[in-house]
Amino acid sequence: MSCLQIRIVRVFLLLTTVFFITGCFSSNPRDIQAFLKPYQADVTEEKYILQPPDEVEVHCAKIPELNAQRMRIRPDGKLSFEIIGEVQAAGKTPEEVADAIRQKASTLYTFVGDQPIEVRVIAFKSKVFYVLGQVSQPGPKLYTGRDSVMSAISDAQPNPMAWLGRIQVIRPSVDEKVKANIFEVDFDRMAAHGELGKNVLLQEGDVIYVPPTVLAALAMKIEEVIRPIARAFTGVYIVQNAGNNQRNNTYLGGYSGQ
Repeated sequence: MSCLQIRIVRVFLLLTTVFFITGCFSSNPRDIQAFLKPYQADVTEEKYILQPPDEVEVHCAKIPELNAQRMRIRPDGKLSFEIIGEVQAAGKTPEEVADAIRQKASTLYTFVGDQPIEVRVIAFKSKVFYVLGQVSQPGPKLYTGRDSVMSAISDAQPNPMAWLGRIQVIRPSVDEKVKANIFEVDFDRMAAHGELGKNVLLQEGDVIYVPPTVLAALAMKIEEVIRPIARAFTGVYIVQNAGNNQRNNTYLGGYSGQ
């Protein structure tokens, strides 16, 4: 292959990769309207819906047997207490669980006041969002109700291959007939210039995708093509080298025995 042909192939690969990378995004600036800003949302623990394996702590100063009990919601969605038995927790808010505990305990104890029992969430483990792509710590992240785009990206630590100017924030749709809401974030401008207009609150199940830069994507594509070829040649070399060593050892052995 001539130098000109090699250059043409390189340009073709680069243009193909650029087209692939720039064309694979389906973000829509108006989709940001589906997200709330941190100052617009009043996300409190009372609105949190408990699920396994969230951990809660019961506070009831009047009942030492219940007070300061910390436990994890079982896979069947229940909490188990020695004095009152099982209480359904999954699918309820902390306030609703506290009310269920009060109703069971009221057969044994007399309560005074509006909220004699309080249930606090001490470990939010059942709900996650995702940060994927070119980050040092990809995967599911525990959802707390106050997770923003900036905090999520910062915690995941983008690597040198990340295209920080085209990060995709995705809210998947559970309805097949409804498209996901996707908008684009320029994290460089957000971090360096304090442009926080797109620093929205995330919800459970949201996805942040950090794509590779064009050159990084090209390098990965080339590596994807070259790696199996290199492995094949490496295997051939090892086999040939082993055969040569065997013949040399046979020759040397025969020579030394003469």
